[in-house]
Amino acid sequence: MTRKRVIVFLGSESDVEFASPINRLLDRFGIENELRLASAHKDSDRLAEMIKEYERSGDVIVYITVAGMSNALSGFVDFKTRHPVVACPHLEGHFGLVDLYSSLRMPSGVAPLVVLNPESAALAAAKIISETDPEVADRIKRFQGEMQERNREADERLRQS
Repeated sequence: MTRKRVIVFLGSESDVEFASPINRLLDRFGIENELRLASAHKDSDRLAEMIKEYERSGDVIVYITVAGMSNALSGFVDFKTRHPVVACPHLEGHFGLVDLYSSLRMPSGVAPLVVLNPESAALAAAKIISETDPEVADRIKRFQGEMQERNREADERLRQS
């Protein structure tokens, strides 16, 4: 049976806390996910081997890449795979907005999607998985319904105050 999963690549250990909402939401949707750490700059050979191993699995995979500063990770992973890649750059500090350009400007033939919010990156990956998994699609619909209900309740509280 083909597994459906999301592989989350982190560029460094400092990205772990930023990426934690990704795993929480994927777990909520019942999507198998795995967190890995490999820098495209400092550990590219090992990263390439990891990707090759996932590619050989025959699984349905969506990659999420989390890296700050000069985000080579997203482009590197995207070019090495046929699967979708969602880049979720960890933008922080004084140069955060400048660093964003390394996620947005990719060379031809390299096309990671860019989503800035970790939970939204997980949702994007879940929606991709849901194209071939009706149970995940139903969980997403319920999640969206819960969000709508919270908004309705907040509106009602606001109207009563």
